[in-house]
Amino acid sequence: MTTPAELLRLLARTRASLDGEEVTYWWSGDVYSWAPDQPYQRLFGFEGVNVARLVQDAGAGPDAFQLLTREAAFYLDPLTREILETWQDLPVVHVWNDPANQKWRPFPVPMTELGAQVCFSLEIPLAYPSPLPVAQYPVHSSGDTYRALELFQFFADRADLAGDAPSVPATMSWTRMSPWLPWMARGQAPGGLAFHCRGRKLGSYAEVPERTRAYIADRHPEFAHAPERWSEPNETSWTYFRKLNPPA
Repeated sequence: MTTPAELLRLLARTRASLDGEEVTYWWSGDVYSWAPDQPYQRLFGFEGVNVARLVQDAGAGPDAFQLLTREAAFYLDPLTREILETWQDLPVVHVWNDPANQKWRPFPVPMTELGAQVCFSLEIPLAYPSPLPVAQYPVHSSGDTYRALELFQFFADRADLAGDAPSVPATMSWTRMSPWLPWMARGQAPGGLAFHCRGRKLGSYAEVPERTRAYIADRHPEFAHAPERWSEPNETSWTYFRKLNPPA
């Protein structure tokens, strides 16, 4: 029997590194629209980078961690895969989440054995007051409550996890159901978006595709590294949009 604390350490070695070294995940995929009585459409490609550092949460016990991360992701032309600056004559607001931190406590991490591999699953339903209330953002807000579903899967080899390395090679998948993005200016139109991506843990940030590294270096070079210490609240696409467009 694996205890919740042991499961969390296995997840930590897969998602990050127990020695506090920076870990970079890179992913790629597509974004689809859905709406009543409308065909599904692939609107965008999507590519992202998360740089993370795992540290002990000193005040919460020996089995508690803080995952300190920054996350950048970019909407792409669905065919050419070039980073978009406009879409339907609207400026595209890419993902610049700084920070995107988590506090980890032992819990029964869902784990599925897949032959030579193990899969850790994280299913995160979200519902909270929207940073973009309809009264203040009638064109950019889908509602006064932000609702989304984030579905993560992290895959690692059983043989690697049986060793004692602080970090193990891993791949991942990520699916997200969300409202229309604020910059799409869809107001309260029914429907929303589905993100479908896959990626892997890189050997270092230098393995991020050169185009993406150059784009980050030119605009927000701090995203090449994880935060050094805890801060809050987390940034999201909705809070970042509000910063760029304060209410009147």
